[in-house]
Amino acid sequence: MVLLGFFHPQTWQTWLCVATVSFPDSFPRVFRLSGFSLFAVSVIWNAVHKLQGRFRLLDILVFLVSGIKELLRKGSRIYPSSNSRSPVAVSPAPPPLQGVAAQTFTFHELASATKNFQQECLLGEGGFGRVYKGKLENTGQLAAVKQLGGNGLQGNREFLVEILMLSLLHHQNLVNLIGYCADRDQRLLVYEFMPLGSLEDHLLDITPDQKPLGWFTRMKIASGVAKGLEYMHDKANPPIIYRNLKPSSILLDEDFNPKLSDFGLAKLGPVEGKTHISSRVMGTYGYCAPEYARTGQLSLNSDVYSFGIVLLELITGRRAIDTTRPIEEQILVSWAQLIFKDPKRFPEMADPLLQGDFPVQGLNRAVAVAAMCVQEEASVRPSMSDVASALSFLSIAPEQGVLAPPPVPCSASEETAPSEDGNHRDEESAEQRQQAVAEAMEWGSRENHRRDGNGSGSSW
Repeated sequence: MVLLGFFHPQTWQTWLCVATVSFPDSFPRVFRLSGFSLFAVSVIWNAVHKLQGRFRLLDILVFLVSGIKELLRKGSRIYPSSNSRSPVAVSPAPPPLQGVAAQTFTFHELASATKNFQQECLLGEGGFGRVYKGKLENTGQLAAVKQLGGNGLQGNREFLVEILMLSLLHHQNLVNLIGYCADRDQRLLVYEFMPLGSLEDHLLDITPDQKPLGWFTRMKIASGVAKGLEYMHDKANPPIIYRNLKPSSILLDEDFNPKLSDFGLAKLGPVEGKTHISSRVMGTYGYCAPEYARTGQLSLNSDVYSFGIVLLELITGRRAIDTTRPIEEQILVSWAQLIFKDPKRFPEMADPLLQGDFPVQGLNRAVAVAAMCVQEEASVRPSMSDVASALSFLSIAPEQGVLAPPPVPCSASEETAPSEDGNHRDEESAEQRQQAVAEAMEWGSRENHRRDGNGSGSSW
């Protein structure tokens, strides 16, 4: 740049730019920016008043080079490379986060943990990127490493949101974040490893040799998901709208306990008496609440609707959208709403893979809960707290014996096979289950009366 000045020694703007570009990084930034700004003004003034609008090629070249160098200097300070001292023109990764308990990893560490991201370690792939199974060298802990595929500001925003959400929210039904990597342009998240994968793997993508989920396992998963959402809606302050509920986002441990993952789309909920926030429509088609898809108005009830769709998937074994089915059955909620009108048809909704092995009354009440969650009008949907209470009752499995298949409901005496020394205990357990289910029904009845009083809702 100094040589450029000798080609045009009479141009004081060129010498000013040479000084600006040659300032070392340690030189006060205010002087470098001031010099650059004066140079820009001088070039424009010269073009307008001396050259009648014609820029000299040399001034333009020096102007562009000095501007690019200043931007690179700024980027290298905000997003410093972990293994290079010189600025690199790459998509910037977010800076290390202050006050976040999650560990920070280098890209080399995570590449080593996943065998350089080999195909044999790949657990899954989606719009968010790829997830690999890895083993952390420093602790020997198994982990799931998610390599985000999003680029630019949107990818960085989702990356930061997920780190912050999982660092601040702690619940048994939310996945645990171990750490993250923001090494140059790489963005990776490290979670606890969930050995059974996602709910989608066990409910919707079943191989012929795979055992389908039992009824009470399905209700256990639904109950855990409801508790996770309840925590985000009622315990977090301000409340959190998850906005990404679907089977692939629900991970399962070795005992089929569910944990919510993928918090990149989560939003802070409405506060100070507001009922909703406005947001660009994001999420997966088939799970978005209708009012959110139409208007962009996002509320806690939007999550309730998404939960109702997932609950219907657990009950029926059908996908939210399935184009391989007849036209009238391709959209799960539309097909289900026709059956909601006739409670006698509720058993028709049960997943055929269950082969009738479910309690009819339990099925009817689960369908009733799902129907209330997917109501068109958001204001009449139940809260996740009420939904979690109802499903915790329905997920209680009999301790012994097998329930009679439908359509004959099981009595308390048929649910358990009493032993010689355990008659009293079994009877007491059956009474507790009956009382729990009765409370769930009473809650459902209250919701029905409230809906009827508002003059809206489905007619089942």
